[in-house]
Amino acid sequence: MAGKTKIQLEYIINCSPKVLFNRLSTAAGLTEWFADDVRVRGNLFSFIWGNTSEDAEKKIHRENKMVRYEWIGDDLDKEEAYFEFIISQDDLTNDVSLVITDFADEDEIEETSDLWNTQIAKLKQLLGS
Repeated sequence: MAGKTKIQLEYIINCSPKVLFNRLSTAAGLTEWFADDVRVRGNLFSFIWGNTSEDAEKKIHRENKMVRYEWIGDDLDKEEAYFEFIISQDDLTNDVSLVITDFADEDEIEETSDLWNTQIAKLKQLLGS
């Protein structure tokens, strides 16, 4: 089985890193734009879309900078079974950018990118960005 392809997408988000981080790292924040519902027990996040539920563990948490979630499942390649959000702020312009890393099968790259674009548009609308 061929591995998945790493995708990196970058978006400029007009809000503070702190406000953005809250939307990326908490159940309440993620429910607003990423999933229909998010339930948390410790570092275990259950993302719910319709009748589907996927579990992920929050592996890396750097306040206002980065958060990484690793999908939980026996058949997953740990190197490709995560998605992460990295927030950076340009020193000169103060622009805040969000870099998303995800993985997709070769034939699903465009679909996955489109899905992120849709979700980030929702997030930007929510933030008034």
